[in-house]
Amino acid sequence: MDTFLHNQVLGVPPTLPSTTAAAPLLRIGSLPAAAVLPLTAALLVTVPVFLQAPWVRSAPMAAALFTIPLVAIALLLERHGRGQWQELGVLLVGFSGSWLGGCLFWGWCRLHPALHLPVEAFALPLAVAGLGGRWRLAGAFYLGSLLGTATTDGVIAAAGLMDLWPQVLNAPLTEAPLLLQSAALRVLQPWPLTLVSLAASLLVGIGLRLWRRGGPWRVGAAALATTLGVDALFLAASLLAPQLSGLI
Repeated sequence: MDTFLHNQVLGVPPTLPSTTAAAPLLRIGSLPAAAVLPLTAALLVTVPVFLQAPWVRSAPMAAALFTIPLVAIALLLERHGRGQWQELGVLLVGFSGSWLGGCLFWGWCRLHPALHLPVEAFALPLAVAGLGGRWRLAGAFYLGSLLGTATTDGVIAAAGLMDLWPQVLNAPLTEAPLLLQSAALRVLQPWPLTLVSLAASLLVGIGLRLWRRGGPWRVGAAALATTLGVDALFLAASLLAPQLSGLI
């Protein structure tokens, strides 16, 4: 009635939304549309910690094959979804690449840290190529996650801790937590701690610049920031409760 009176009688559109139109605006206002995809990207970065790591440890082939339905769902959403559902499908394509890389490494190459980054970066050419087309969200997510992984591996190598990686993973379950805690304590030494602080500052700066660029780059910024947060959580768990780290 309000809309009818304004349009037909007064000849101008209503200045206030009707009750039915106000509801979706309120729902969007509670969670801005621009924040949905970055938050989803952040949640997807945490999936490997709570789901992929234990799954790969117990059934690496099943975890790797899960990439097939994951990609299928992503493509269905991208092809037939509307609005943010379609964008979510594109984002899941990027996550599928990160998922498969993680399964391949932690399932079959986990004792060879030098292979970590090359295996995780298997889809790098596709991600870079995707930035120029409709797969920008997928590429931004994959590259943001990969940059965080590369920085972590670089800091571990520069701090002289890479040799402890296979020792921790190859140790008996009764000894692995103590070895992991010992490795984490070495991070608190002056040189490793300086490296960690510089790397974290660099990643925060890059993440802020990506966020300011807007668009799909905010997904990359969210993935990068969450990777940094997960690394910090892993370090804290290694120091305080290494048996709960999820990687041994």
